[in-house]
Amino acid sequence: MDTATRLRQTLISWAAGDTDAPHPAKASTARELAAELDLRTVVLVEGVSDRAAVEALAVRRGRDLTAEGVVVVPLGGATGITRFLRLLGPDGLGVRPAGLCDAAEQRFFLQGLERTGFGAALTGDDLEGLGFFTCHADLEDELIRALGTDGVQRVIDAQGDLRALHIFQKQPAQRERPVEAQLRRFMGTIGGRKEHYARALTEALDPTRPPRPLDGLLTHLRPPGPFGRLSLGPTPRPTQPVPVRPVR
Repeated sequence: MDTATRLRQTLISWAAGDTDAPHPAKASTARELAAELDLRTVVLVEGVSDRAAVEALAVRRGRDLTAEGVVVVPLGGATGITRFLRLLGPDGLGVRPAGLCDAAEQRFFLQGLERTGFGAALTGDDLEGLGFFTCHADLEDELIRALGTDGVQRVIDAQGDLRALHIFQKQPAQRERPVEAQLRRFMGTIGGRKEHYARALTEALDPTRPPRPLDGLLTHLRPPGPFGRLSLGPTPRPTQPVPVRPVR
């Protein structure tokens, strides 16, 4: 298991504790792993599919987030944001947070940031300045709008799931729904499919025209250049889409 994965699992276990105070043993392990990684930023996202998309777009752009001192951690739900933020603060790892959230869950992120000392009377307009970017509905919605429904169905076809989608669309509960809603629901019908398609759809994007929240987050995460400013040098050549095995 690589160091970034060990740190991610340690943070998730640490946050699952019964108290808000850092557990001494887990805190010690997390600090050792953070030092080994030269950790700079922890990106907090709601679920594993969000993590898959962030990491996939970084690869498309020729970036290595781990080498940049960045680890992406899924919260397992937006309501856990406050506890994770405390773990990253001065009583924990002492690193800066960043993240993605859904519009409907934005209030939990605002409350968490306020409770952990990142601001007062925050509004949605303040989030991006703190490194947090909001998806219009959720990340799947952002990816579907970026690719278009035809583009998404081409990805589904390439993954060998087009017949399954057509069968799903004929179900009575789905027949009258817009195609966008059908696609979003289809991706959540089987365990692992949502994460799988978050990665596959991101790999199908034009890497220079991703959804705004993903683009904003990755821009925010760029390591400092000379004099502490963000590096605006040449963008690495994007990688080609990587085939992903279908999920059945």
